[in-house]
Amino acid sequence: MILPIYIYGNPVLRKVAQDIPADYPELDKLIADLYDTLADSEGIGLAAPQVGKPVRVVVIDLDVISEDMPEYKGFRHAFINPHIIEFDDTEKDVSEEGCLSLPGIHEKVTRPTRIHVKYLDEQLQPHDEWVEGYLARVMQHEFDHLEGKVFTDRISPFRAQLIKSKLKALLAGRYQCGYRTKPAPKH
Repeated sequence: MILPIYIYGNPVLRKVAQDIPADYPELDKLIADLYDTLADSEGIGLAAPQVGKPVRVVVIDLDVISEDMPEYKGFRHAFINPHIIEFDDTEKDVSEEGCLSLPGIHEKVTRPTRIHVKYLDEQLQPHDEWVEGYLARVMQHEFDHLEGKVFTDRISPFRAQLIKSKLKALLAGRYQCGYRTKPAPKH
């Protein structure tokens, strides 16, 4: 089922998401709904808080960019209770990011190119691994949502000042996108 994506200003996007228990009700359905919503919005990653659920579940589908990055052919994974254990700060990369919860905003973000992560896969099997390159960036972006952060929290104060009016427009419900959304509540 395609769910509405919560737009910047919704309180759930600022909550630290909770780990889920192994018997979390309808986990398979949540993961399937996240994949359906992700495909409908033409994104590459989606975290449960972006559909209003403050739990640590993320789906990433890099198969959609495999024409440009063939190493990600067939890469479609769910990450349950993911945590970044360590950042390897020896090398950083600057790249433009966007977010389904912040339609129309794209900014350059600096992130480490290698991270140490722990998570459960869809079969609830544990993984403890180092991830690098583009996948490490996407994981950091999506896992930030689980910590109540969005990518604009990671830009310079100068850039943040320049996009202030765009963020205010999102808060006011003034945005356009081609997928279902849930605007921020009016204050």
